[in-house]
Amino acid sequence: MTRYSRIIGTGGYLPEEVRTNEQISQTVDTSDSWIYERTGIKSRRIAGPDETASSMAEIAARQAIDAAQIAPEEIDLIIVATGTPDRVYPSTGCLLQQRLGIKNCVAFDVQAACSGSIFALSIADQYIKTGAAKKVLVVGSEICSRVVDWTDRGTCILFGDGAGAILLSVSEEAGILSTHIHSDGEYEDLLYCPNPQAATDANKHEPGYISMRGNEVFKVAVNTLGRIVDETLAANDMQQSDVNWLVPHQANTRIIAATAKKLKMSMDHVILTLENQGNTSSASVLLALNEGVRDGRIQRGQVVLLEAFGAGFTWGSALIKY
Repeated sequence: MTRYSRIIGTGGYLPEEVRTNEQISQTVDTSDSWIYERTGIKSRRIAGPDETASSMAEIAARQAIDAAQIAPEEIDLIIVATGTPDRVYPSTGCLLQQRLGIKNCVAFDVQAACSGSIFALSIADQYIKTGAAKKVLVVGSEICSRVVDWTDRGTCILFGDGAGAILLSVSEEAGILSTHIHSDGEYEDLLYCPNPQAATDANKHEPGYISMRGNEVFKVAVNTLGRIVDETLAANDMQQSDVNWLVPHQANTRIIAATAKKLKMSMDHVILTLENQGNTSSASVLLALNEGVRDGRIQRGQVVLLEAFGAGFTWGSALIKY
């Protein structure tokens, strides 16, 4: 038979602490209205001192496993997308595997910044299509708050923490219709987070915080995501009207609105979590998908476009029939 992959479960986790724009404005020169008008964000979640990427991933993963009504031991492969791993090594995937108590399974991480969950989903889809795996757990988990300089107004207003998960299974019917991933390292200096322990003499005084040239990133993101919409629709011989839902990376409402306009789609058919979650990097698409599924907006049989753009630059999309 022809093998396809389809989503059989979703999950998500957000830490308890809420940090509002008002709270941030007490420590940096900004305001709730200034942040909201430029980003669409009002608050974000902040991980507790004992939380890690793997601990948050576990909660989201168990939700997806429960929704799929399978035993953890049925999972062949775990892929975790994260830019904020618990350790340099072992991978957060291996740490999640241990937390879930799964022995006979392959686990590894993917680092593609905010596009990480799309990259991980694309890899998972290939594993299933080739017969190398039957059930794959994909998780995006990020503690962005620990790599943000909370005195830098340009970045501290944007990011939040959380984890999202999906469980994919082999199927006779197409669920993941296509995935499209790209990268271009030419733009490495526009958005990056240094590793102080790997510093050379040239950058040894650079702290390990996110650095971003926001205006330049915005321009490239809008143009790039516009192109990937065309690429994805063309690959599936579809029109804009064939897409029921847009589930975008939650970075900025203006970028999201530009992508929706490209699809000729009302914002009523866009899953938005940005206002109360901020940018959770590789977790954001999966968190938004989980929210749309669990609140009943995304129904079985509907066509959903997932898309993301991140440091690298990396960008990607996945067209799914949920």
